[in-house]
Amino acid sequence: MKLELRGITKTFGPLVANDHIDLVVEPGEIHALLGENGAGKSTLMNVLYGLYEPDGGQILLEDRPVTFSGPGDAVAAGIGMVHQHFMLVPVFTVAESVALGYEPAGPGGLLDLGTARRRVQEISSRFGFDVDPDSVIEDLPVGVQQRVEIIKALSRDASVLILDEPTAVLTPQETDELISIMEELKQAGTSIVFITHKLREVRAIADRITVIRRGKVVGEASPTSSETELASMMVGRSVSLTVAKESAQPGPESFQVRDLTVHDANGTAVVDRVSFSVRGGEILSIAGVQGNGQTELTETILGMTDASAGEIELDGKNLLDLGIKKRLRAGLGFVPEDRSTDGVISTFSIAENLILDLYDTEPFARGVQMSPSEVHTNALHRTEEFDVRYTNVGDPISTLSGGNAQKVVLAREMSRPLSLLVASQPTRGLDVGSIEFVHKRIVRERDQGTPVIIVSTELDEVLALADRIAVMYRGKIVGIVDNVDVDRDVLGLMMAGVPLEEAQAEAAKHHSTLAAADLAVDNEEGLS
Repeated sequence: MKLELRGITKTFGPLVANDHIDLVVEPGEIHALLGENGAGKSTLMNVLYGLYEPDGGQILLEDRPVTFSGPGDAVAAGIGMVHQHFMLVPVFTVAESVALGYEPAGPGGLLDLGTARRRVQEISSRFGFDVDPDSVIEDLPVGVQQRVEIIKALSRDASVLILDEPTAVLTPQETDELISIMEELKQAGTSIVFITHKLREVRAIADRITVIRRGKVVGEASPTSSETELASMMVGRSVSLTVAKESAQPGPESFQVRDLTVHDANGTAVVDRVSFSVRGGEILSIAGVQGNGQTELTETILGMTDASAGEIELDGKNLLDLGIKKRLRAGLGFVPEDRSTDGVISTFSIAENLILDLYDTEPFARGVQMSPSEVHTNALHRTEEFDVRYTNVGDPISTLSGGNAQKVVLAREMSRPLSLLVASQPTRGLDVGSIEFVHKRIVRERDQGTPVIIVSTELDEVLALADRIAVMYRGKIVGIVDNVDVDRDVLGLMMAGVPLEEAQAEAAKHHSTLAAADLAVDNEEGLS
């Protein structure tokens, strides 16, 4: 089915999220919509799926204008969408999840789950999904849950499939499997809109690429374009995609975690007997799919979450004996993964947010009195140093974009002497240019002798920054490796829970198989 968007405009108050966007997706085409977080990609697709009503423009299917008053209309017209955050009920089976909202009725109007099961089996078999219709959603790996979402869309006879940041929660191996599935769907005639900010994936799968920046289409690109060229289109200037850093010169182990265990409200061990150490002048990156205990680990280091057992030591001090304020005063710098709830106070000014952990110390306070002039002067220096774009440092931080608010958090945490820096998802929501700056600052902190822990779900970021890499899966560390010619396949297998030695053996076997296949192809070509 041919899809065309003409002049789509969507505003939220003074914010223009989509500004007269034109887009054409041909039948059986994988069309990538590339742009930074906040560029307007998801808003555009929510308009297409009927979740938002456009303020201007037209949607055309097979050259006929259509209007949608809700997702039901979009589904009826042949449009399916797999959201970044899956819309599945954990306790339902696959068949029940696929039937939800469009329940097939049997005799007497009763739910006919048999029809739903057969539909799941038919689609699963057709595209090689390998999904059991009787499996319970909460028991399935994330990659399989995503397949269920795709089956759900296809069961409604979707001719156009929207995939919103589909690889955000996948391991590298699951990403490869998804790419194969997309190719199968394309061959079957399904049109796919692939929303992403990941340059590597876009070049691997897209037939055409449309780049959006700040709500506008800034151009089309070919998959043969380099990552540097695509990044420049996304940001509007040239950027470096590599992190320049010298080999680490680590000092002694100044930070240790020993047999740390953390339980959630249900008594489940979300951090399960975790042990590791970080040396001064070293970056330890913690990799893993979101939701495997990384959040609880970092929050326990800060003191936001209580440990059930174990030890955390910084420069010989037991942090578990200290409150949050004392941990910060001991030199702990902390960048939380959710800046809006844990990193800033939205009603406070930009200047005030820059001293949240130092507000009662000199020079910002003398006795019980704050010094507004010192707070203001500090804000001017820090915002300039970290390239924060603002109108007035006295304005509420809520007036800043997400990326600029993140820079404020980084400026606050990295502008004082540190004994340890813990940064969770430090570049989430930042444009490519800002990421380049943040990476340089993190490496600079390491080079000053600070032990650094980076938690990131972006494998490229992990590989770019790390001196060593620890992989977490279901609350455990499945292995720690040096970042010296580390194999992405090994890391991907570890992210799926395979222990280090098994992952290395499996990856080696896989590479050997590929090498043998390549040799066979070369021999065939030589004979012909």
